Amino acid sequence: MYFPTTRVLTVLELLQARGRMSGAELAARLEVSPRTVRRYITMLQDLGIPVEAEHGRYGAYFLRPGFRLPPLIFSDEEALALTLGLLLTRRLNLIGDQSAVEGALAKIERVLPGTLRERLQAVQETLLFDLPQASQRPAAGVLLTVSHCTQQSQRLWLRYRSWGGAESEREVDPYGLAYCCGSWYLAGYCHLRQALRVFRLDRILLAEERPATFTRPVDFDCLGAIQHAIALTPAPWQIEVVLELPLFEVQQRLPPALAVLEPLPENEQTTLLRCSTHNLDWAAHVLVGLDCRLWVRHPPELSTALQALARRISEQVALA
Repeated sequence: MYFPTTRVLTVLELLQARGRMSGAELAARLEVSPRTVRRYITMLQDLGIPVEAEHGRYGAYFLRPGFRLPPLIFSDEEALALTLGLLLTRRLNLIGDQSAVEGALAKIERVLPGTLRERLQAVQETLLFDLPQASQRPAAGVLLTVSHCTQQSQRLWLRYRSWGGAESEREVDPYGLAYCCGSWYLAGYCHLRQALRVFRLDRILLAEERPATFTRPVDFDCLGAIQHAIALTPAPWQIEVVLELPLFEVQQRLPPALAVLEPLPENEQTTLLRCSTHNLDWAAHVLVGLDCRLWVRHPPELSTALQALARRISEQVALA
């Protein structure tokens, strides 16, 4: 929890960084009530900080244009939070230019008191992360452009390279971004295909803003759409299997991006699993690991792979 004085200074930092924020946004960031935010604004105004407010449905707080304060000193917790964020970015390999991470760490160290700097250096040298690195990284410029257009509901023009290497030009209404399964993804409406599509950011060769705007669908589930697309990525084998397990149990046993799961209305104790794969033997191992009865709808070759796996397990047990 923040101390009240720290919260007041945090309001000032947020307004300097973001330009303008509504009372509801500030309340959510600080985990306080809108009434408490108004009290913090009054305290800043009493200190001579020119915080102004626009009232109404789209009202917001903002600093008087031209007003700037010197950089605020980081508390121990703030410096640790920044350092951990940068170390995670470096460990996960989230951005292509690792020198940006090193430069940011160096700048933070430069403004810290000696004792705190030494403690944070100890964290950098001793802390280990048991996390996989990103398999693909987007260009920083692409990530920034796509993020801006997504936030502003502004159309994008993309030069995109598919998984097969074919290049195309598309106009896309970007609905949302997500980092999933080691890659960055964009979900949005593709005007070339006239349908919702998911794009991997590292395959975007060029991204440019377009003046056209759009309205994002209400309650759009960006992460769900991306996981659904990953699970059904085109592959030689399209799998459909009925599992004798209720949906909530299968969801606990399988990662969301591995397969699309649907309850079967005729039997609440069964679940339809759909996914695509390049390797039926791998699919057989996954299905056996669910430890339930199942019925293969498609393809018949999956049944053969499951029977072969059963024989191999039986032979290994006999040998043991």
